[in-house]
Amino acid sequence: MQIVGVSFDSPADNQAWAEDEGFQYELWTDESRALALHYGAAFTDTQPYALRLTVLLDANGDLLLEYNVGADISTHPGRVLEDIETLRAAGVL
Repeated sequence: MQIVGVSFDSPADNQAWAEDEGFQYELWTDESRALALHYGAAFTDTQPYALRLTVLLDANGDLLLEYNVGADISTHPGRVLEDIETLRAAGVL
């Protein structure tokens, strides 16, 4: 399993933020908004900020689950981990 974060910020800004915050996962740059447009986190390639989404992909890159994080930030990680365990138990992951 691989966990990554994606941001519109430059690689240098992402690296600085990750170091300041102790972010322990890969942080990808999506300055072109291509990933955000593909997964619905942006509606245009000039959108200044992405919607906060989490997506779970299978080993082939196919979408399994999508979450709009929104105001649910305190319970979101637990819900995603529960779903991952359910998918693992079902042999999907």
